[in-house]
Amino acid sequence: MSSHDVGEHRTLFVPDGLAGERVDAAMARMLGLSRTRSAELISRGLVRLDGAEVGKSDRVLPGGVLEVTIPVESDPLDVVPEVVEGIGILHDDDSIVVIDKPVGVAVHPSPGWSGPTVVGHLAGAGFRIATSGASERQGIVQRLDVGTSGVMVIAKSEHAYSVLKDAFRERTVDKIYHALVQGHPDPLEGTVDAPIARHPGADHRFAVREGGRPSVTHYETLEAHRFASLLEIHLETGRTHQIRVHMSALRHPCVGDLTYGADPTIARRFGVTRQWLHAVRLGFEHPDTGAHVSFESPYPDDLARSLEAVREAT
Repeated sequence: MSSHDVGEHRTLFVPDGLAGERVDAAMARMLGLSRTRSAELISRGLVRLDGAEVGKSDRVLPGGVLEVTIPVESDPLDVVPEVVEGIGILHDDDSIVVIDKPVGVAVHPSPGWSGPTVVGHLAGAGFRIATSGASERQGIVQRLDVGTSGVMVIAKSEHAYSVLKDAFRERTVDKIYHALVQGHPDPLEGTVDAPIARHPGADHRFAVREGGRPSVTHYETLEAHRFASLLEIHLETGRTHQIRVHMSALRHPCVGDLTYGADPTIARRFGVTRQWLHAVRLGFEHPDTGAHVSFESPYPDDLARSLEAVREAT
C-alpha cells in the first residue's frame, strides 16, 4: 500500500453460501466487521459491487466482486504533537509548566474532540511531561473547559504530578475565576454549596442534583452594571462545569453560556460568543521548593471588549 492510499483495499468474491444476502451482512461475514461498521463504509461510498456503487440493502449474487476500502482511522485518544497558536507559557521549570489557555482548546484528547489540545501543544513545543496517568492526559492535574480560557498548571515530573494531584484533591490550591453573569446575585457575595451530577437529559451537561458530587463555589461581586455583574469566584471543589452550573442554578448564568440558560439577546448585544468565564489566578505550593507561587492571566481580548461594552451600557 502506498503512502497516498487512504486505507486498506480488499477485493472479495461473493461465495455461494452468501447468495441473496444484503451487502452489509455479507461484508460483515466476509471481513469480520460489525453490520454497523459495514453499513457506515457503504454510506461513505467506500464499497463497490461489480464496479458500481452499492446500497447497504442491495443483495449479493454468487461470484460478485466486492471491492472495499477500509480507511485507517486514527485513535481519538492519540496525542498529536501540534503547536497551538495562542497558548502562552507563563512559567516553566523542571517540575511544572504554567500556561495561559485560549478558548477553543481542550486540555487533552477525548473521543468527542478532534480540535487542538494543551497536551498536543506541549508535545509539539518540545516539553517533557510526567508519565503518570493515561497516555492522553499525562501530567494533567486540573482541567479547564474547551470554552473557558485562563491559567492552568501541568506537571512535568512524577514528583510534581503526585504533589499537585494531592493539593487539588485536598483543596489547598487557590483557583480564582472571573465571571460576567446576568443580573445581580442576591446576596452580592455568598457561597453555593450544591451537589453536581450529570444532567439526566443531556450527556454533555451537568446539573445540581441530589446525590451528586459535593461542590462548593464562593463568589463576590466586583462590579454591578445594568445588565450584568462581574464576579470573582473562588472554587473550593473542581467539578466539570461547576461555576457554570452553580451560576445557572442561582438564575444568574454566565453571559453567553447558552448551554446553561443564558439569554442569547444579551450575549449578542455585548458581542459575547462563548461563556464569559476566565481563570485569572492560580496559587499553590511549588512541588519542589514548597514556596507559595501564584500565576495570573489577563482577560483575553474578546472578554475584555464585551466587559467594556457592559460597563458602558446604560
